[in-house]
Amino acid sequence: MEHKQQSTGEEAPTLAPFVAPWDGYAAEDPGPAAQRGTPRHVPHLFTPLKIRDVTFKNRTVVSPMCTYTSVDGLMNDWHLTHLGAFAKGGAGLVVFEASGVQDVGRITPWDAGVWKDEHIAPLKRIVDFVHSQKARAGLQIAHAGRKASTYPPHLIFPAPGAPVPVDKGGWVPVGPSPIAWDDKSPVPHELTKDEIQAIVQAFADAAVRADKAGFDVVEIHGAHGYLISSFNSPLANHRTDEYGGSFENRTRFVLEVVRAVRKVWPASKPLFLRLSSSDWVEGGTTVEDTVRLAKLVKVEGVDLVDCSSGGQSPAQKISVGPLYQLPFAEQVKREADVLTGAVGLIVEPVQAEEIIFHKRADFVFLGRELLRDPFWVLHAAKELKYDIHWPVQHEWAVNRPGPGIANLP
Repeated sequence: MEHKQQSTGEEAPTLAPFVAPWDGYAAEDPGPAAQRGTPRHVPHLFTPLKIRDVTFKNRTVVSPMCTYTSVDGLMNDWHLTHLGAFAKGGAGLVVFEASGVQDVGRITPWDAGVWKDEHIAPLKRIVDFVHSQKARAGLQIAHAGRKASTYPPHLIFPAPGAPVPVDKGGWVPVGPSPIAWDDKSPVPHELTKDEIQAIVQAFADAAVRADKAGFDVVEIHGAHGYLISSFNSPLANHRTDEYGGSFENRTRFVLEVVRAVRKVWPASKPLFLRLSSSDWVEGGTTVEDTVRLAKLVKVEGVDLVDCSSGGQSPAQKISVGPLYQLPFAEQVKREADVLTGAVGLIVEPVQAEEIIFHKRADFVFLGRELLRDPFWVLHAAKELKYDIHWPVQHEWAVNRPGPGIANLP
């Protein structure tokens, strides 16, 4: 896969985009990093970025990934070890999984939550550990909307993602319109205006709790066919009041949520918004819609748009491949003049390095690749020929020559 280099005013690294091994910068050439006043051996992936009053030590972000392991929305030891591993592994920002702003806003009954004060202490325990590893902590606050009350995808019986009946601990999902996600999903309850306002307030209350737990970033989940995303999309929103119809009306809900959250979230801390840049279905949300919305939310105080896609309809036709969502992040960044995050099949360090170097996005969000290798960031540093320290508890062994036990004291 080739990528035409855009003019950045900097000299590009000497490698073929996305495929060649990283050779670093030649000794006689200080390279683009040094031109910005940073040491020449620092790859762009490892340059810090300051947003508001928060500085991120590098550009790798742990994408929020649901693990369906909570009871009553409470995070536990699983989440500490799961999320703590990424912080220990060198990520600049660890975004905790989608946490319901209402109990009925969870994807499954086993999702994490932030709808009551009892959730704060377990969250803070993990945030404190993330901070101890010099990483930043973010919380994705979410409402699943018409895709709520389902079984986790790893359960074979009754079926992955099948609806959980009310008598089995489930609930009636809600949405902008009484339109089911697919023919196996229940028809959601159409939200009244008062119910919409209650959810807006729930997002704000969740942000207050996130601040009390010590999070550095809040990300509003507006993607993947969940509640905000379904309001944005003509496929799921058939309302005839001020929350439906025109683009301005369909995006009214997300703008109200952003305003409410930004009002209570400290001005010193960044606010992110994840959006589905395209529904991948004719008649659905397009990247042009996303650019337009990104301009609006930037004015309201969103600092970064996390550019994902899909999840709105089972009829979606996604062109999946390496870096398949990167063009969305690049276009939104360029046309809306806002910071963006790229996500989706970013697996190689050289891919991530070139994304940041060419200013195609400002962060790279990694998910499955970090599940496979929580130390991906530290391994990336080695591949990019950058000297970075492992945690001291590991470094003495990792960097010690020899086959292990024979060299122990």
